[in-house]
Amino acid sequence: MIVKQYVRITSDTIVLNGMPLCVAAKGEEMLKEIYRKRIGNYPKFFKMGTLCKLGFIASELLLQQEGNRTFDEKGIVKPACGREDRAVLFFNRSGSISDDKDYQQTIVSGTDSFPSPSLFVYTLPNIVTGEIAIRNRYSGETGFYVLPFRNDEQMWQETAAVFRDRSIRSALTGWLECEDHDSFEAEVSLVATQDLVCDRQEHTE
Repeated sequence: MIVKQYVRITSDTIVLNGMPLCVAAKGEEMLKEIYRKRIGNYPKFFKMGTLCKLGFIASELLLQQEGNRTFDEKGIVKPACGREDRAVLFFNRSGSISDDKDYQQTIVSGTDSFPSPSLFVYTLPNIVTGEIAIRNRYSGETGFYVLPFRNDEQMWQETAAVFRDRSIRSALTGWLECEDHDSFEAEVSLVATQDLVCDRQEHTE
């Protein structure tokens, strides 16, 4: 596998392919700032939980480096831009704990409680991979693995295993950890098979 693009996001910094992006806000407000500045065409973003916002922003920053995407009026890539050869694979150690806490707050106030369906949907960490797949019309494998601790070797091995399916030629993969609205970390890469990299080099020479 070859790493084509790489992004690292913390609660107050974003580094894309080694270059820091200018941000003024911190925490979840920083994610909203980057969305408004660099994306801005997917209204569902503001309904997402923090973990989902984090994965969405990380994926968008990487995919924008590729270009070649056009969107419909709902902010979903047009069918011609969909892909069957791309997987989405993320890992963390705390699942959707940040959104779980938010949801819990809607059901602990006794007779006045009302469980929020809009929050409940984000109490599953794989909603992140689902949103990315929907946004980009990906139909390759998607998965979100909750590990006891961060293990880069295991993550790399799991990602490599996806490529045993010969129809998969690239993947969005990496670590997405979100403790709360203001404490999170993402290290996400766009990786590809060696033959895909070679094919594209030949076509541009």
